[in-house]
Amino acid sequence: MNPIYNPYLPSWEFVPDGEPHIFNDRLYIYGSHDRYGGDNYCEAHYTVWSAPLEDLSDWTCHGMSYDAKDDPHNETKKRRMFAPDVVENKGKYYLYYGLDDSKYISVASADCPEGPFTYYGTVHYPDGTEWSDREGDTNCFDPGVFKDDDGKIYLYSGFSFTQEVAKRIQAKMKAEGIKEELAINTKGSMVAELEEDMLTIKGNPKPLLPGESNAPGTDFEGHEFFEASSMRKFDGWYYAIYSSSNGHELCYAMSRYPDRGFEYKGVLHSNGNLGVSEEPQFDYGNNHGSIEKIGNDFYVFGHRHTKDTQYQRQGVAERLYRNPDGTFDQAMMTSQGLYGKPLPTTQSYPAYITCYLVGPNGAGRQDEKFKDLSRPQILLENKMGYVSCFAKGTQVGYRYFEMQQDTYIGVKVRANQESKLYIKATPTAEPFASIQIQASPIPVVFWADQPYSKSKAEVYFETAEDGKLDLFEIVFEAKN
Repeated sequence: MNPIYNPYLPSWEFVPDGEPHIFNDRLYIYGSHDRYGGDNYCEAHYTVWSAPLEDLSDWTCHGMSYDAKDDPHNETKKRRMFAPDVVENKGKYYLYYGLDDSKYISVASADCPEGPFTYYGTVHYPDGTEWSDREGDTNCFDPGVFKDDDGKIYLYSGFSFTQEVAKRIQAKMKAEGIKEELAINTKGSMVAELEEDMLTIKGNPKPLLPGESNAPGTDFEGHEFFEASSMRKFDGWYYAIYSSSNGHELCYAMSRYPDRGFEYKGVLHSNGNLGVSEEPQFDYGNNHGSIEKIGNDFYVFGHRHTKDTQYQRQGVAERLYRNPDGTFDQAMMTSQGLYGKPLPTTQSYPAYITCYLVGPNGAGRQDEKFKDLSRPQILLENKMGYVSCFAKGTQVGYRYFEMQQDTYIGVKVRANQESKLYIKATPTAEPFASIQIQASPIPVVFWADQPYSKSKAEVYFETAEDGKLDLFEIVFEAKN
């Protein structure tokens, strides 16, 4: 496999909420689609990317896969499409999705995994009533769909508010003049089995994972279900993956059944690396994804936040370590991602693959309350990502590189003044080298004054002065 890194799609692509699936010996990613410079979630149409399992660096974009213009709930033909999921059944592929603030689950179908998909229908009860319209129903959201070994199809759904989120949404609705009452569900997620038509609910939906109001006293307390339902099965164990009430983390629960009996087991991934680290190591926010087994290895797919917003999210993946009892350890945020091992220093790498991005005041949650203009950001220029650093003490880090003997580290940067970068082996270590930077209106490579040699090396750059410094590339040169 050629080296691949995080984010795994090109730096100009923003596909969050990624659901990974293997069809026909290819890995497919189905997700939402953010727009760079957008002012809201999911402003672009669905697109599908795939890669051959033998080379996950060789991604193909299959173009626009669906626009939902034929969905009868899309009255304006312009409604945004939130996180989808896809399942294959009897040679056809079914895409389950919701339209922005719609309470329904819509379905589109296609003859091949990349689409294009066409509208097929809305999930409903046998009498035709749409799921969410019966008395006592909770609103559907973030559908996850799963086909079991016996051919049964299960549909998962839920948006379980926390009081904080409910207050924020109510305030936003009031500010926008929306008078509709907010349907608040705090009891967690739901599951329903589907008939062979892939639209009709068999029986009644059932509660699955607890939310804020019914998690106290259970192992889910503190990591209650919030959104982002997904289901996987490995070696007889069912894994319910979801985004918890903490927002930044993907958690999981295990059961021997697809529709009951789940026990909380832990965190898989945090897009702030919280849980692995006590302090956030990246600006963090909502998270959504799942697990896929590729060859003999397991990977968790989630997304990270870029720019100074929640609305430009990029897919990332990390290798998971599975224990003999079927549980997983929480994955560390890395630059190496799907490569699964330290990146070779026989080539250069784009700076945007950083997995540690901390300003002088730290990292924080990507929301309206966190507006620190001194912090670093990942931006785009001519469709290429780069890291823009603003203040003394900013740290930009990478995990991991396979350093050759006596390797010199260089950076391609653009700077508005003369400055210096320190290079560290850990965020708190003393510098082992420095790079003197000259002012330049175009990106130029500058080299460290000392070499470095270490297997599975972490590399952190720290700015020594205030000023605009744009980091485009990390380069290496081994000295014999």
